[in-house]
Amino acid sequence: MNRAGSTALSLLSAPLNVDILRTLEKEPLGPVELRRTVGFPPQSTMRVYIRTLAELGVLERRRQNEFPGSVDYVLSKGGSALLEVARVLEVWLQDAPDGEIELGTTSAKTAVKALVEGWSTNIVRALSARSLTLTELNRLIPSVSYPSLERRLTAMRLRGLAQRTPGNGRGSPYAASPWLRRAVVPLGAAMAWERRHAPGATGAIGRLDVEATFLLAVPLLDLGPQANGRCRLAVELQGGSSPVFAGVSLNIEGGRVVSCVSRLDGDAEAWVGGTPIAWFGRMDGSEEGELEMGGDTTLASSVTDALRGAATAPA
Repeated sequence: MNRAGSTALSLLSAPLNVDILRTLEKEPLGPVELRRTVGFPPQSTMRVYIRTLAELGVLERRRQNEFPGSVDYVLSKGGSALLEVARVLEVWLQDAPDGEIELGTTSAKTAVKALVEGWSTNIVRALSARSLTLTELNRLIPSVSYPSLERRLTAMRLRGLAQRTPGNGRGSPYAASPWLRRAVVPLGAAMAWERRHAPGATGAIGRLDVEATFLLAVPLLDLGPQANGRCRLAVELQGGSSPVFAGVSLNIEGGRVVSCVSRLDGDAEAWVGGTPIAWFGRMDGSEEGELEMGGDTTLASSVTDALRGAATAPA
């Protein structure tokens, strides 16, 4: 099963999917009219794309009472929500280092594919924490072969997602680019869409997803100079009698994050916890679910407000 968020982003990387969604946003259409409007792709291709979207609950087949046996396609609630994710993704693509990229183009497909592959292989998680050479990445991610890592890292570099940093003679280190860090916005929107509209058909949110999301976002935080202390950010991955949490702990001095570690143990002046949906709700403004705060609630609120600002502010 794909990593959390990758299904939604992969759907939106395909130009034909984008055309189908945008077309049906205007009005429901039958199979013939829909295929004609999106440029007459091969019927076999059209059937595969429509079936995939229908299985994920993005499209619904609606029978036409006036013409027995005929149907048209209409966007579901989940389909309309996926278009909102598309708009978030489009804003991110417009901020590409080499110039604006239009969603629904080949350039968008290659950029989003590089992001998804880097996310799914944990390259994004690794580079979000620190600069690494390809050899170091290979040691950290033994489940992916060296040639595959090299190919994916090269694709990320060519698309402006990874950038070379000064080394010490032991290879060329790579770090997450500012544009990759801004990808936390479409990644978060994609994961939120999957949890809300297709939880059974998409990858569950895991520890590495949570850590990567926070590690990408932390350098984007805009905290006031009065913010000081250790703040723990926890996401509840499994509830019940034996809850499972993942997250990070931030050390903040004078409004600046001086360290961010993927550990939740130890003392903290403030803490914030909640389900993935509650966190997404805070970051995207939907306020779905409720976060629990403890300790220095002023510091906790400052951090969560900064995370929301990082997710919603223009680049």
